[in-house]
Amino acid sequence: MAMTSRERVQAVLNHEVPDQVPVIVGVSNATGIKMTPYKAVKKLAGIEAPDEYIYDWPELGSALVDEATLKRLHSDVRGIHDRLPEAVTRRNKTRPAHSNFIDDWGSGQKEIEEGVWYPGVHPLAEATTVQEVDAYTNWPDMDDPYRVAHVKAQAQKLAAENQYAIMATPWLLFPFERAHAMQGLDKFLYNMAVEKDFSKYLLEKIYGYCKILMGHFLDELGDNVDIIKIGDDLGTQESLLISPKMYREFIKPIHADFISFIKQRSKAKVFFHTDGDVFNLIEDFIEIGVDILNPIQTSAGRMSNLAELKARYGGRIVFCGGIDTQRILPNGTPAEVHDEVKRVIQVLGEGGDYMLASVHTIMNEVPAENILAMVDAAQEFGKY
Repeated sequence: MAMTSRERVQAVLNHEVPDQVPVIVGVSNATGIKMTPYKAVKKLAGIEAPDEYIYDWPELGSALVDEATLKRLHSDVRGIHDRLPEAVTRRNKTRPAHSNFIDDWGSGQKEIEEGVWYPGVHPLAEATTVQEVDAYTNWPDMDDPYRVAHVKAQAQKLAAENQYAIMATPWLLFPFERAHAMQGLDKFLYNMAVEKDFSKYLLEKIYGYCKILMGHFLDELGDNVDIIKIGDDLGTQESLLISPKMYREFIKPIHADFISFIKQRSKAKVFFHTDGDVFNLIEDFIEIGVDILNPIQTSAGRMSNLAELKARYGGRIVFCGGIDTQRILPNGTPAEVHDEVKRVIQVLGEGGDYMLASVHTIMNEVPAENILAMVDAAQEFGKY
C-alpha cells in the first residue's frame, strides 16, 4: 500500500520497512543544491520559479528550492530554517559589492574569485586565553525574535497538510565548526593540542549560544517537526580530523548534552551531519542519541564499505546520503548514476534504515541530467 512521503520517512525513522526508500534533496544546507544546477534542473524539467537562496544568503550559494522542483526531485522532506538577525541581513544586503560577508558571530566569507566565497574572516584567530574570549564583544544575539518569527506558521502549515516529513535546520555551525570559523581550522586544531583549557572554554562558550537559539527554535516548532538537523564536520578523506580520544574529551560531551537538550523538548529524531571518514565514531554517535547519520561519504575511507556499515549498524541508526558527489554525480553518465543508485540501495536500503541523498549539497559541476537520473533511479530501485 502506498504511503505518503511523511509516513514513508516516519517508518524509516522508526526502523520499519516503508513502501519505498525515501528521498531527501533540496531541503537544507546539508542536503541542498547549488544555484547553478538548480537552474539547470528547472530548465530541463520545464519549471518556472524564482531563483531564491536558502537563508536569503547568496554567498552561501545554495538554492531555496521551489515546491514544483521538490516534487520533480521526488523529495519526501520539506525544510524549515531560521534566519540571521534582521540587522545582519540588512547590513549584508547593503554592503559594497565584493566586500566580505560578515555573519552574526563576526566571522565571515571572502570572495576568492568572482561569485565564489570561502570562509576567511576569523575574529579570534590570535586568541589563546579565556580572557580574550571573554573580551570579545561580537557574540550573536540569539534572542532576536526575527530569527524564528516565521517558524511556527511554516511548521503548522506543513503539519496540517500532513504530506511531507518536516526537517528543521537552524543555521548555527555547531561548536567544533564554529570554533574553526572563529579561529581558522589550523589554529583551532593546534590550540586543541596545546591550549586545552582555552579550547574547551571556547567550545563551551559557542555551545551556550547554540543552545539558546535551539531552544527558541524548538519552542516555535512545537510538535510539528519530524527531524532536527545538527552536525559537526569531523572527518577527512582518509581519517578523522581529530583522534577518537580527542573527540571524546572535547566534543562528545557537548554533542551528548545538545542531543539530550533537543530530545527533552521534542519528539523529533536527530539528524547528524558529518563529512568524511567518521567510521570510528559511529558507535559514539549511536551512544549519544544520533538517529540519522549523514552524508555517508562513500569516497572517504571506511565509509566506502557499505556492507560493513549495514552489517554493524543497521537497525541501530538510519543512514542518509551515500550517492557520491566527487566522481559519480559530477563526472558520470546518467547510466552510471543510475547504476550507482541501484548499488547503494541494494546494500544500505536492505530492510529499511536508509534515506537516499547525495553526499552533501549538489555542487555546481553536477549536470541536471545526472540529478534527475539519481532521483528517478531511486523510484525505480527503491521499492520494497
